[in-house]
Amino acid sequence: MLNENASLADDGNFGNRVRSAVFWRSGTQILSQVIAWGATLAVIRILNPEDYGIFAMTQVILVFLSFMNGYGLVSSIIQAEKVEPIQIRQAFGMLLLLNGGIAILQLILASFAAEYYRQPIVADLLRVQALIYLATPFMALPEALMTRDLEFKKPAIINLISAAVGAITALYFAYNDYGVWTLVYAPLAIFWSRAICLVIAVKFYIWPTFNFKGAGAMFGFGATLLASHLFWTIQSQSDIFIAGRYLDPHELGLYAEALFLTTIFAAKFVPPLNEVAFPAYARLQSDPRALAWSFLKAIRLVMLISCPLYLGMAVTAYPLVETVFGPKWVEMSPFVAILALAMPVMTLQIMFTPANNALGRPQVTARTNMFGALLMPVTFLIAIQYGVYGLAWGWIIAFPLLTIFTYSQSHRHIGISAREIGNAVRPGLSASIAMAAIVYCIDQLLPEMIVYARLAILVAAGGLAYVGLLYILARPTLIEVIRLIYRRKPPVPSPAELRSEGV
Repeated sequence: MLNENASLADDGNFGNRVRSAVFWRSGTQILSQVIAWGATLAVIRILNPEDYGIFAMTQVILVFLSFMNGYGLVSSIIQAEKVEPIQIRQAFGMLLLLNGGIAILQLILASFAAEYYRQPIVADLLRVQALIYLATPFMALPEALMTRDLEFKKPAIINLISAAVGAITALYFAYNDYGVWTLVYAPLAIFWSRAICLVIAVKFYIWPTFNFKGAGAMFGFGATLLASHLFWTIQSQSDIFIAGRYLDPHELGLYAEALFLTTIFAAKFVPPLNEVAFPAYARLQSDPRALAWSFLKAIRLVMLISCPLYLGMAVTAYPLVETVFGPKWVEMSPFVAILALAMPVMTLQIMFTPANNALGRPQVTARTNMFGALLMPVTFLIAIQYGVYGLAWGWIIAFPLLTIFTYSQSHRHIGISAREIGNAVRPGLSASIAMAAIVYCIDQLLPEMIVYARLAILVAAGGLAYVGLLYILARPTLIEVIRLIYRRKPPVPSPAELRSEGV
């Protein structure tokens, strides 16, 4: 890496850039998700669980094929010390070939997927969804070039624009009775509007080259991440793939939307933070103590949000679902309560990926994803024998095992111990468990009332209890968060802080 990497941990300008990147990437992600959720919740109240069950079947195929879309090549550009123009042209050419081939492959597989799920409409949906791949090259490279320089302002604004376009599209088709097709046209609008805006913003007017001489290192890095993504895809999509064969669309829709609700934080907010963490960790790899300190700090702060969010969700599942999704979705409440218990562990597990990749060890991520690709399908094949409830409980059984394996593969490279991980998780987890118990007791004591009022009381009580418990049980951590929010300069690890973390 660059010679100045050794001093980057003490570079205030670099710290400000990381803080600015986090603000734009996560801050605008929140705003864009608010826009998307507003439209999504309106659409959910119009469509039926069956529509979401059928759509979930197509997503398995879409996500599975997307592992070959070439984003690993993009990651190699971010991680590389220096990138020449010819490498960008080579990556562009490879992205065009890969995604064109994937689109054709999906057209071929569409009828087979419809036969497997016993749902003829699945074939028609997949054929239209193939258009998504053609937008990928025009999104991946422009965004990678800005990510490399921690430039997140432009893509963040573009995300807002595409979220608005998707929301308008979804509402239009839902209100005009397009049913499940609403869930197809809205993502298409998001992908293509984002691609067009990124090309314009970066002035990405280059010609691809299909001469890949000298691109071995870039493709080697990308191929390792490609294998890792394949295993992650098997791991993350195996439940829907298996359940789609055993459950009817109504049950599958309830389960899929419960999974959507409970993975909002882990799947929507942590990955954008990981996008910032990847280049930041990459520039700290020559300073192991600073990298380990930053990694543990990230875990501590993220778990301060993840634990209360998910444990609170578990004890308020019924009023939450009826308030947010509407009365026809209350059947999914038990699934939300079960799945929410597994999500803090999932949040912790996926935070290892950017650190390993930034250290130039994508093979570690590949091994953990390979283990997950074996563990999760086996778990779900057994769990589905007990119906949709068994499928939900499978998450609670499998993800702690996957997280333990991930730690065993990663801790030596990152330079952290199990005790340090436990110390980082403990403030948020301990306060959240106590908070959840308080909220549960309050819920049992409340009289019958309008569901909106009940949820508001429980959320307010949980928020006050959590802050109070943090003040009692983890006051230094609470003060740390307050300082992080209000002071201008981001914290720089001092020798004393590094020693106190055990780094």
